[in-house]
Amino acid sequence: LEFSMTKLRAIWRLVFVGGSLQVALTLGAVAGFAVWQLDVPPRTAVVYGCVFALSSTAIVLRLLTDRRELDAPHGRVIVGALILQALCVVPMVLVVPLLAAGGGPGELASSVGWALGKAALVVVAVMLVARFAVPRLLFAVDASRSRDLFLLAVLGVCIGTAWLTSQVGLSLALGAFLGGIVVADTEFGHRAMSDVLPLRDAFVSVFFVSLGMLLDVGAVMAAPWSVLGLFLAFVLGKGLIAFVVALLMRFPPRVAWLTGLGLAQFGEFGFVLLRIAEAHDAVAPDALSMLLSAGVLSMLVTPLLARMGPRFTAGETLLAPLERLLRLSTQPEDAPRPETLRDHVVIVGYGVSGRLLAEALEASGRPHVILELNAEVVRRTSGTGVPITYGDASSVEVLEHAHVERAAALVVTIADPTATPRIVAAARARSAELPILVRARYLEDVRHLYGANADAAVEEVEVGIELSMRVLRKLGLPRNVIEARLNDARRRTMESDRSPLRGSPSLAHADPRGHVRVDAIAIEPGAPAVGQTLIGLGMRKATGAIGVALVRAGEVVQDGLPEQPLMPHDILYVAGSTEAILRAQALLLEPD
Repeated sequence: LEFSMTKLRAIWRLVFVGGSLQVALTLGAVAGFAVWQLDVPPRTAVVYGCVFALSSTAIVLRLLTDRRELDAPHGRVIVGALILQALCVVPMVLVVPLLAAGGGPGELASSVGWALGKAALVVVAVMLVARFAVPRLLFAVDASRSRDLFLLAVLGVCIGTAWLTSQVGLSLALGAFLGGIVVADTEFGHRAMSDVLPLRDAFVSVFFVSLGMLLDVGAVMAAPWSVLGLFLAFVLGKGLIAFVVALLMRFPPRVAWLTGLGLAQFGEFGFVLLRIAEAHDAVAPDALSMLLSAGVLSMLVTPLLARMGPRFTAGETLLAPLERLLRLSTQPEDAPRPETLRDHVVIVGYGVSGRLLAEALEASGRPHVILELNAEVVRRTSGTGVPITYGDASSVEVLEHAHVERAAALVVTIADPTATPRIVAAARARSAELPILVRARYLEDVRHLYGANADAAVEEVEVGIELSMRVLRKLGLPRNVIEARLNDARRRTMESDRSPLRGSPSLAHADPRGHVRVDAIAIEPGAPAVGQTLIGLGMRKATGAIGVALVRAGEVVQDGLPEQPLMPHDILYVAGSTEAILRAQALLLEPD
């Protein structure tokens, strides 16, 4: 249910390129080592390679979700690899029994081809049913307004699909995987996921308790060095391969390091493959016990490694020779260095927040530089005139390239709670006076970011304050009451420089028919009002709006406003009804 074709399309390059490299290199390395060094038959060696190539989707996705790193660069790489691994389970489940059956290479190739062809037909049939039949079925069930019936229908579709695949000679695991896709690609996918979550949590708990009981202490005591070697192969060897794959995908060392840690463990489907191999006598019982024991230990240390991984950064400097060998860098070598850039805004991340900020700065004529770690986004955007460059903003080299010490502000918009404090610290080391504003997802992150010397952090409290402000204004509460409520909310939650009543305050509660408000009008060069006074224009009589303030060159003009000749770029604040303000705008700016 957590996999859908929509998710696949969004990260297809990471899935098919990065995932394929990770699976192929791991499988090849393990199978080759088993044949050449351990004198294992090739068929059994391939089974071992398949087992090592798979990681724990349940553990890793839960860790990424809990740590809010699904959208971080290393999170995207890990998710792409996990999706490809899930797809590879299909041929692996089909091939393992055929490998165990023996036979010559020609017979094996024929059997594998027939099995994969049969699986492809089943997959196509399931996709057609998913597109046309299942949505109509779920829509009809949903019309009953019965949550219990809907849950039973979802379970019926998934279990029914698994049973049908078993009837044509394929595995229940393949059917379960296809059943999840069938429901996930319908408009009811999110609802099905929320309804099934309690069952998922219960079954996952039972599964991992059962898996933990497979830790054979006797096997560990009988061959401790063999179990330790397999454990290190899972954690170090497999992690190293994932690390190299991320580097080959041209990700910076920090991303590659976290990717390696995230994929360095035994996977749930590895347990399925080992059980299938055991049923077909493809794996010796003692080897099975050692593999399962080492695999369970690797899963046990995964949360610990994920927690400690971001703190180990000193080793990144040792990777400089490897970066040069692979022609990797935290920034492109041919990127132009903006020597004349000064008083600009450095934006880290080009997601929705970064894009909106960049567009606002572009429209305002303010110089800015964008640093983005997603190579696909940089490649897609670089030809559009946007000042974007590929770079890891936690690197001092990248910050120097962006001249952060001469910038007017640094704005961090990425959703990576481990990288953001490092970016703030690196930027603060370059400039003690630089204003640093960061995006934080949760309130608890704000305290850490202020501790890292960020100037301001914007997070979920601002959403609540924005909603509170709009509701109180709609209810017609006086301005000072709204300010008191919002200031109290900020004192209890966070510090912020944001004005509690930005924008034009509506005075509809005072004059519900006219909607009295205060608005600002910029006097443009060449406008009819340039050189004229408000008295000379007769604005109050002609429009019904009155001038209440004038801002010129950043200073408020307080004396004799009606007699002040208006100048280009003046900001005139006028009060009146919406219609009156529109008439005043036309009088001041439109020739007719």
